[in-house]
Amino acid sequence: MNRVEQDGLKIDAGLHRFLVEEAMPGTGVDPERFFSAFSDLIHDLGPKNRALLVKRDELQAKLDDWYRDHGAPVDMDAYEAFLKEIGYLLPEGSDFSVSTANVDPEIATIAGPQLVVPVMNARYALNAANARWGSLYDALYGTDAIPDTEGAERGKGYNPKRGGKGHRLGT
Repeated sequence: MNRVEQDGLKIDAGLHRFLVEEAMPGTGVDPERFFSAFSDLIHDLGPKNRALLVKRDELQAKLDDWYRDHGAPVDMDAYEAFLKEIGYLLPEGSDFSVSTANVDPEIATIAGPQLVVPVMNARYALNAANARWGSLYDALYGTDAIPDTEGAERGKGYNPKRGGKGHRLGT
């Protein structure tokens, strides 16, 4: 595996070359500053993300056990109590407001896919909100940032070699 080590990160050499030689030139983004800041971000948020993934797996195991034992929820009060007990649902917080600034027009003015879900519990709405945006991995997989070489060509279906090249972006 060919990697470039920079600022404590191990970056796929092809991705590094693409960023430095093709994506960044003309943007005003300095590669040294970018990788330094990106490394800071990864090293700050990486452990937090890993902890959240552990918590997600624990919650999923509890949900799986509940569904195996009870099937689809019939008693919604009991189901809601269970979700609160495991920490999946939290008490409603105080009122708040959110505002944004400097939002790209592609995000602010162009409507994305709309998802209609039953709101019998917060899980459906949360899953719908999560599904609203594609992942960075999906965006990378569909671009030419991953070279169409060595069996990693783009096609209509999933290409495991291409996917393997795309997920090797971390530390």
